[in-house]
Amino acid sequence: MGTLLPTSEEVSEIDYQEGTSSSEQLDAGALFVLKSRGSWLHCGYHLTTSIVAPSLLSLPYALSLMGWFPGVLCLILAALVTFYSYNLLSLVLEHHAQLGRRQLRFRVMAEDILGPAWGRYFVGPIQFGVCYGSVISCILLGGQSLKFIYLLSTPEGSIQLYGFVSIFGILMLVLAQIPSFHSLRHISLVSLVLALAYSACTTAGSVHIGNSKNAPPKDYSIDGIMQNRVFGAFNAISIIATTYGNGIIPEIQATVAPPVEGKMFKGLLVCYAVITMTFFSVSISGYWAFGIQTKGVILMNFVVDEKPLLPTWVLLMTNVFALLQVAAVSVVYLQPTNDVFEGKFSDAKSDQFSIRNVVPRLVFRSLSVIIATAVAAMFPFFGDINAVIGAFGFIPLDFILPVIFYNVTFKPSKKGLMFWGNTAIAIICSAVGVLGAISSIRQIILDANTYSLFANV
Repeated sequence: MGTLLPTSEEVSEIDYQEGTSSSEQLDAGALFVLKSRGSWLHCGYHLTTSIVAPSLLSLPYALSLMGWFPGVLCLILAALVTFYSYNLLSLVLEHHAQLGRRQLRFRVMAEDILGPAWGRYFVGPIQFGVCYGSVISCILLGGQSLKFIYLLSTPEGSIQLYGFVSIFGILMLVLAQIPSFHSLRHISLVSLVLALAYSACTTAGSVHIGNSKNAPPKDYSIDGIMQNRVFGAFNAISIIATTYGNGIIPEIQATVAPPVEGKMFKGLLVCYAVITMTFFSVSISGYWAFGIQTKGVILMNFVVDEKPLLPTWVLLMTNVFALLQVAAVSVVYLQPTNDVFEGKFSDAKSDQFSIRNVVPRLVFRSLSVIIATAVAAMFPFFGDINAVIGAFGFIPLDFILPVIFYNVTFKPSKKGLMFWGNTAIAIICSAVGVLGAISSIRQIILDANTYSLFANV
C-alpha cells in the first residue's frame, strides 16, 4: 500500500509547529494570523508596505524644519540605523528559532530575553498603541485623500471630512476580514508598486513646479527664534523616526516558512531599495521646490488658493495611488490586533473557517475598525497625537530594543566595538526619543486652540 506525501504547505506547518513551544501550538493567533508559509520575497513586500507609506510625503516638511545638511544627514542616519537594527532583530529571531523556540511576536521576544514583565507591561502595550495608532492615522489619511479627490471634481462640494473617513472605514471593514498575514502578500506587492508610483508622481510634480513660473522663491532658511528652531528640529526627528518605523518585525518574520535563516536580510534589501528610491527623491525634490514654504504633506503645496499648480489628472492619479496604498498599510498594521483577538476569542482546535471561529473573527475585527474610524472622524488632528505615539513607540521598538536584545542574547565582548556601538545607539536614541516626545507634546499644546471635534480640515 502506498502513502501520500505531505504537501509543501503541510510540511511548512509541521516545521512551524515543531519550532514553537507547546503553548503556542494551541494559540489561535499564531496558527491562524501568523501562518509561516511565506518566502523572503513576501517578507520584502510586507516590510515595504509597513515602512514605505504615505507618511513619507511629510519628509520634505521635516527637512524644512532642519535645513539641507542636518535634514539629509538625519535621513541617511535613520536609514542606516534602522537597517542595522532590523537586521539585528532578525538575527536574534533566527538564533532562537535554531534553539527550537521560534518567537512569533515582539512581546514574546521581550518576555524570553528581558523577562515576562517587559513583554506584558512595556513592549506589548507600546506595540499595540503604535499599530492601532497607525491604523487610525491611515483611516484619517484615506478620508483626507477621498476629500481631496472630491474637491478636485467638485470645488464647491459641501461633504464634510468625517463622511469621507466613514467611507474609507467601510473599505477597511472588508479588508480587515482577510484571514491571515500571509494572505496579504499579493496586496503588499501591489502596495509596493503603488508606493513607487505616487512617489514618482510627487517627485516629478515638485521638479515641474520648482522649474515653472509659479515656483515660490527658493528660501531654505530656518524660521523663528532659536528655541523654536531646536524644538522644530526634534519634531522633525520624530517625523523621520515615525516614517522609518515598523514596529512589527517579529510578526513579519513569523510569516516566513522555515528555515528562516537569511530570508529576512533579503527582504530588508528589497525594502531598503524601495526606501532609497522613494524617501530621498520625495524629500529632496519637495524641499528643493518649496523650501521654507513646505507644508505638512507635500501634496498640499501642489494647490495654491484652490488652484492646482499641476494638471488635475496628475493630482487625481497621485491621490488615487496614495489612497489605495494607505488601505494596504492599514490592513498590515491591523495584524497584531487581529492576532490578539484570534488568541483570545478563537479556538485553535477548531478549523480556522468554522462557524465557531468565523463569527468572533467577524465581530471583533469589525469592532476594531469601527472604533478606529470613529476616532479618526472625531479627531482629525490625530496626526499630532500620532507624532507623540511615534516618539514613545517607534523609537523604542525600532531603534533601542533591537540593540539591547542583541547584546543580551549574544553577549558580545565589552571590549569590542559591537557592544559599545550598540550601547551608544541605545543611549543616543533614548535621549532623542525623549526630546522628540517633548517637542511633539509642545506642538500639540501650541495647536490646541485650533482643535475641534469632527473638524472639516
